[in-house]
Amino acid sequence: MRSTITVLINELQSGTMSLEEVAQKFREYSWPSTGRSAPQTYLEMAANAQRDPEPDVPGSFDDVVAAYDRGELTRIQYRKLAEAAAESMRNEDVRGNRAPEQ
Repeated sequence: MRSTITVLINELQSGTMSLEEVAQKFREYSWPSTGRSAPQTYLEMAANAQRDPEPDVPGSFDDVVAAYDRGELTRIQYRKLAEAAAESMRNEDVRGNRAPEQ
């Protein structure tokens, strides 16, 4: 199933939308939480390294990372989109619409 994020990345690739247009959509997007929290101790970090990775969450930033890993985004595009997504997530944290990631 294609998520909103995958559709936007495809539009960027096809030239239907510019990088700035996609970045603006990323700023306006309500990013779902992946449910992952950062380890708080070295013991937690070691325990996490032993676990299987969590499955990707469709419509989350996981889609952007996967597109970059597949070579569908350049480093410049990835950075611009990551900054836009981070801005959106920070704004949601401030508005109280999202639980802050640890």
